[in-house]
Amino acid sequence: MDPQYIPQLKIKMQKALAVLQEDLGTIRTGRATPALIENVVVSAYDGTTHLKIKEMATITTEGSRMLIVAPFDPTTIRDLERGIGSANLGFTAAVDGNILRISIPSLTAERRQEFIKLAHAKVEGGRVMVRQIRHEANNDVKRKSEAKEIGEDEKKQVERQIQELTDEMIADIDALRSKKETELSEI
Repeated sequence: MDPQYIPQLKIKMQKALAVLQEDLGTIRTGRATPALIENVVVSAYDGTTHLKIKEMATITTEGSRMLIVAPFDPTTIRDLERGIGSANLGFTAAVDGNILRISIPSLTAERRQEFIKLAHAKVEGGRVMVRQIRHEANNDVKRKSEAKEIGEDEKKQVERQIQELTDEMIADIDALRSKKETELSEI
């Protein structure tokens, strides 16, 4: 078996973990974070260009409930304002000179529960991605064993390493879930 097999498998699983992390970042907590709006697509320059906000502006936080959007091209400020308003995120942008100020309202208890359920669904999706990678790796090891490329002892050893790696990644996913739940529960 290739000595790089397990490290390559770990990289695949870490990519799945990174996707989950980015996905969880889009779930709104009561705190302002650039991830809430950075991927919103805005129609700019009279509808001729469609760009993500992060491609058009710098997004920073001011306190725990305010986002500041500073466009690279000040002529697009109204396009950004319209794009944020039409994204149905639950907050509006206010033009303040050459920047946009976005106030993030507090979450209601009901809305927090909805977001916790959404986070659980995304976390389960992350677990499924990691398990799918494990399944493919185990099938690969099984094929190599049946083709007599590796012996039975090596097969068992690699399967054990795959399971250990999977357990480690699932623990990381559970830590992400706990962190997100804590963020959502804070008032």
